[in-house]
Amino acid sequence: MGEIVRFVPKSELERARLIREARAIYDSIFPPAVPERAPQDGEERVKN
Repeated sequence: MGEIVRFVPKSELERARLIREARAIYDSIFPPAVPERAPQDGEERVKN
């Protein structure tokens, strides 16, 4: 009781799907940067 049902237009669902696909393609081409970590013993710090 008191539950609200929201109707989402088909165009909005399609837009969200296309955005997810585009983001996945972008991430496959340009992977997110790996955060820098402190060098372990015996390692040198590498700058990109």
